[in-house]
Amino acid sequence: MSPGVAGGSGVQAQPVGAPVPGWTPRPVPAGVVLTGRTCVLEPLSSAHVGGLVEAWAGTDDAHWTYLSMERPDGVDAVGALVDSMVATPGWLTFAVLVDGRAAGVMSLMRIDPANGSIEIGGVNFGAPLMRTVASTEAQRLLMGHLFDGLVYRRLEWKCDALNAGSRRAAQRLGYTFEGVFRQAMVTKGRNRDTAWFSLLDGEWPAVRERLDTWLDPANFDAEGRQRHRLLG
Repeated sequence: MSPGVAGGSGVQAQPVGAPVPGWTPRPVPAGVVLTGRTCVLEPLSSAHVGGLVEAWAGTDDAHWTYLSMERPDGVDAVGALVDSMVATPGWLTFAVLVDGRAAGVMSLMRIDPANGSIEIGGVNFGAPLMRTVASTEAQRLLMGHLFDGLVYRRLEWKCDALNAGSRRAAQRLGYTFEGVFRQAMVTKGRNRDTAWFSLLDGEWPAVRERLDTWLDPANFDAEGRQRHRLLG
């Protein structure tokens, strides 16, 4: 959208934002089930604890460095973490299922229906999801639900500015880097500068086509190796 100008007789024209015709607040996301070829997203619950215990047991300590939560040890600790994510005000958390078993979680947060802005965060994928087609498809399913289903205008991704892996993932998925908020948080007793990324509704069709082309089964050989990379 192109910006406009404002100002009446005798008033110097001022630039203003582009009109958003017919805009109305967007729906608040609900706990839907999203089904893909390699994974399913469903609202997180205590039923997913067993799968997450196994999935996170396959991660190393470095996996938890940039996450806000400490590594849970055992069924009770994972259950308490699940309960806290489900109960967090303003969050809607999904379990990502692979072969019917929970293999990770991802959340919607900073939900702003009035302005059509929302963040995908709290992404914590266990060993069965890491570097898999399902990890990308899980993101694609939620992105499509927000843009195509709920018609949000802006999708955000944030991470520790030192988390090179998360920054690469954001750009691979089609987000644009917007900058760094310095000293934005104190996490685990450490300073966190936060890198901000966004994806806008007008950018989504091209990103959706690129993701769907990569996810197409024809892009993978008989051994499951990708023929063409999904470049950031």
